[in-house]
Amino acid sequence: MRFEDREIVLKDGRKCILRPTSPEYADQMIEYLEKTSAETPFLLRNPDEVGFTLESEKEILGRLLDDPYTIMMCAVVDGKIAGNGSISGIGEKRKIRHRCSMAIALYKDYWNLGIGTAMISYMTELAGKIGWHQVDLEVVAENEQAQILYKKCGFIETGRRHNALLFDDGTYHDEILMYKSLK
Repeated sequence: MRFEDREIVLKDGRKCILRPTSPEYADQMIEYLEKTSAETPFLLRNPDEVGFTLESEKEILGRLLDDPYTIMMCAVVDGKIAGNGSISGIGEKRKIRHRCSMAIALYKDYWNLGIGTAMISYMTELAGKIGWHQVDLEVVAENEQAQILYKKCGFIETGRRHNALLFDDGTYHDEILMYKSLK
């Protein structure tokens, strides 16, 4: 989805631009996926599971940019991607097409600067304009920092998916299910 850039001022005084993640960011996105996956165990992807080529990432980002029902947003600080978030529909069936799902991650260096809050606010604003009624997300139960952020942004805990994730060390982890009404 194409949408207007939005500039925010971070807690440390720097400027950040929230903008569509376009093919021009393909090389930075591949690096971002690899590094953020290594910085925290709470993302779904492990670093070795990032297998995009520059060409395939450009194609994906171009397709998502032209999809009016997918929001792919990057936060850019000093010309570099600091984080990325997305919202996409759950499915096309009439009973569920009022719902969308959100994902977000930032480089660790950009945590606690206000980027996550601003991205979630802007993405949910755009999701409401698309016509979705609610945003769903899952968060690893041990990721208390993210849960605090989501609650601050208006998300409500609705349940738990037990043993939803199996980490490489053999441990299982629950997911907390959350949602935010856009109505």
